[in-house]
Amino acid sequence: MALENSVFTSLPESLSLPVSEKGEGPVAAETAPAPPTGVIDVSEELGNVVTTDTVLPPEKPAARSFQSKLAAREAQAAAGQPRKKVQGAGTEKGKFGWGRSKRRRQRYVEKNGRCNVQHGNMRETYRYLTDIFTTLVDLNWRCSLFVFVMAYAVTWLFFGAIWYLIAYCRGDLDHLEDETWTPCVNNVNGFISAFLFSIETETTIGYGHRVITDQCPVGTILLLLQAILGSMVNAFMVGCMFVKISQPNKRAETLVFSRNAVISLRDDRLCLMFRVGDLRSSHIVGANMRAKLIKSKQTQEGEFIPLDQTDISVGFETGDDRLFLVSPLVISHEIDAHSPFWEMSQAHLEKDDFEIVVILEGMVEATGMTCQARSSYLADEVLWGHRFSPMMSLAEGFFDIDYGAFHHTFEVDTSSSSARELSLAAARLEAHLYWSISSRLDEEKWDGPNLTGHSEKQPGRGSANGKGGVGPTFALGQTTEVQDQSGQGEQNGSVTTDQSESEA
Repeated sequence: MALENSVFTSLPESLSLPVSEKGEGPVAAETAPAPPTGVIDVSEELGNVVTTDTVLPPEKPAARSFQSKLAAREAQAAAGQPRKKVQGAGTEKGKFGWGRSKRRRQRYVEKNGRCNVQHGNMRETYRYLTDIFTTLVDLNWRCSLFVFVMAYAVTWLFFGAIWYLIAYCRGDLDHLEDETWTPCVNNVNGFISAFLFSIETETTIGYGHRVITDQCPVGTILLLLQAILGSMVNAFMVGCMFVKISQPNKRAETLVFSRNAVISLRDDRLCLMFRVGDLRSSHIVGANMRAKLIKSKQTQEGEFIPLDQTDISVGFETGDDRLFLVSPLVISHEIDAHSPFWEMSQAHLEKDDFEIVVILEGMVEATGMTCQARSSYLADEVLWGHRFSPMMSLAEGFFDIDYGAFHHTFEVDTSSSSARELSLAAARLEAHLYWSISSRLDEEKWDGPNLTGHSEKQPGRGSANGKGGVGPTFALGQTTEVQDQSGQGEQNGSVTTDQSESEA
């Protein structure tokens, strides 16, 4: 104790703590005033003496606006500095404290529109041959080019071998130097020359050196067959390549969807929104938008349905799903009682696991073929309390669209409650206002001069002895006129007498 008084005499009393010596219990100390809020006490034990140091926390930086944050990010990117990775709500701490990303859901539809589904254990593969044209069109480019080359090469080789077989059977190869011998095809002296004659016949080139003669009826029939079959092969393969080249799948590459979907209030209603745009000047005719919720569920009977598809309304009832896609549009889904997100709050969104598939269909204006573009949003790609940045401005004589802000969003004030909770709160508020106004109106009617004037007896309206039954009748929220019972009795042809006189 002497050490404490001699060495640490300069410490304030507010920072002194009770000290207990060895073998003794805790020493009662005077109650010291509590340290101010925000002060951290760090205790350090030096032998039997305990001291405390106060450390003030660093001041919190002032909140920055969205424009300042965006400018800072652009400046940082221009300087070439790497962005700092901040652990968010979707990350978990690993074994050594490092941030570990949360396992992402396997996508049903990729961002580029490709469906992540593979068919296996198919036993009825012969069905592909029944629709050989569609099968060839659906092949990738390497397989399509291989089939295209092999189709011509096989037919040329096949008919070349037949021409060589005819020349060999007739003995034309044994009379090559005999000028009196008339062969089936002039100047065919081997398989190579027969193969070249097959190519000239099928492609109708006709160099004029190898010519069929009129002394070979079998060759004439074969020539007709090769010409007909060659035309069929040309029509089939050229048609496949033309359809494959003109497929509208590449047209879908210029139909873009926003990187994230947002949830915020629009006209005092919670809405799920995403943005879609067309990069080409040629338009999509009759564009139509659809959306599906992909989420596994279990029925009341215990049946598990993997990847169940639920329709998300984007304006089918009102016709808002039919788009005039000249400029980028924000597609909105109102979260109402029929929406699958009716009971989803911000906390539920962070824990939920689902996928939203959006589909844009329309007809290409240049070719008249139907085009379909697809994309998807996982649960962690849906931003709660955000709104898309505007990207259209008015220039000299036209509207200028800045696609640099196509994916940009900014935060807005949005309640973290679900649409159902917001609807109940609005209903309670409306009911409270309704009953409060009704009660005030009732008070004014009860205390007003009209009610007192009707309650007084009017002379000449009662019976002869002044004891006619006169009484006001009241209803909830309104008053009715005072009716004279005796007057009604006289009108009905009856005589009303006093109850006391009848008893006498």
